[in-house]
Amino acid sequence: MNPYLKEYKWSNIFAMLKNNKTLPKEEQSNFQNQLVVITGATSGIGYETARLYASRGAELLLINRNQKKSEQLKQEIEQEFNVPCNFFIADFTHLDQIHAAGDMLAALKRDIAVLIHNAGVYNTKRQFTTDDIEEVFQVNFLASFIINYRLKEKLKRQKQGRIILVNSEGHRFAIGGLKTDDLRWERHHYTGLKGYGSAKTAQLLSMIHFARYFENSEITINAMHPGDVKSNMGLNNGKIYKFFKRLMINPTAKSPMLSAQALYYLGVSDEVKGTSGKFFNFTTEEIPAPHALDLLVAEKLWHISLEMGGLQ
Repeated sequence: MNPYLKEYKWSNIFAMLKNNKTLPKEEQSNFQNQLVVITGATSGIGYETARLYASRGAELLLINRNQKKSEQLKQEIEQEFNVPCNFFIADFTHLDQIHAAGDMLAALKRDIAVLIHNAGVYNTKRQFTTDDIEEVFQVNFLASFIINYRLKEKLKRQKQGRIILVNSEGHRFAIGGLKTDDLRWERHHYTGLKGYGSAKTAQLLSMIHFARYFENSEITINAMHPGDVKSNMGLNNGKIYKFFKRLMINPTAKSPMLSAQALYYLGVSDEVKGTSGKFFNFTTEEIPAPHALDLLVAEKLWHISLEMGGLQ
């Protein structure tokens, strides 16, 4: 029996379906000389977001796993937009590299104006990292958790700053909620949608605690669904999935520029200044699925994540 079914409201479902057809709001102001950190910026949403922020005068620090693509992107952005663009190499399938990225950011002498957690992976089959953690959970959730945790004191000392989690309406696929006692999927059947939905649910649950921590400060944390846009997500899977993506998903997918537009609005606009702990579909605020609002599970997950992430 699903414990969350009685908490579902049809109005929230209809709002989601309506919002999926809505274009994001646009923010026209510049962001001159502000430092913006983006993970997973060499393609898709991260790439377009990096270019948009750079076009408005922001200085970039990109955390990617591919050295060559990072070098090419740095050269492209600095030549085209004449703003500093630096990068740090970290593969989020390795906990030590996630911690290295967190250490690097925590040691920065300047404020981080916007931190965008965009890096992600989608697997159709269960697989584990070298740290023996289910890969989608580690890359899509635990990496952002560790970095946020390592940065929380630095950020709170700042005058202001915004954290944005590139989340997903896909969190709704974990309809039975996050199974904190089975994060290795040994007692439950794993599918790509369930694994992805669980990781995105975990991200939303962690946002509850981070939003509380940043209360009474000028630091906000929000999550957003980036729309059904074209990206390289899932191309690490086999031929069948690639064929399905090309045939069924890509023809109706929108430009990732729309996601970048939403991420710029959420990072810069005065209209959402002070807004924290919220979930947006592009730039429209939405109520997440009931299982992503469970305070008891959020509390369990917090402690589990500290242990899994080596933060205790």
